[in-house]
Amino acid sequence: QNDRLPNLSSYSSTISACEKAGQWQHALVGKQHAEWLPSAISYNFTISACGEAGQWQRASGLLVSMQHKNSLPNTISFSSTITVCENARQCQHASRLPAGMQQNELLPNVISYSSTISACERA
Repeated sequence: QNDRLPNLSSYSSTISACEKAGQWQHALVGKQHAEWLPSAISYNFTISACGEAGQWQRASGLLVSMQHKNSLPNTISFSSTITVCENARQCQHASRLPAGMQQNELLPNVISYSSTISACERA
C-alpha cells in the first residue's frame, strides 16, 4: 500500500516535467503538494520552471523559502536563480546572490559568477 503513495521521486519527476513543458504554474502546485517532502531537487526544478516562464520574482521567492523550510539551498539552487535573473536582466538581484551563497557556506562557481556578470551586461 505504501508503494502507491507519492514520494520525493514522483513529485520531483512531475515538477521536472512541468518545467520542460513550460508549465510553471503546475510546477508551483506540485511543489506545494510536496511541502511535506522538502528537497533541494524539487525546489531547483520549480525555480527553473519559473525561470523558463520569466517569473524571476517567484524563482527568487522559492530560493528564500528554501532557507525557511527544512531544505537548504545548494549551489544549483543559487546558480539557477542567478540564471533566471540573468535572463530577466535583473542585475541588482543577481549580483546579491553570490554573497547569499557564501552566507549559506557555499562557494560561488564559474556558472554563478558568469551568469551574474552576464545579467549586469544585459541590464
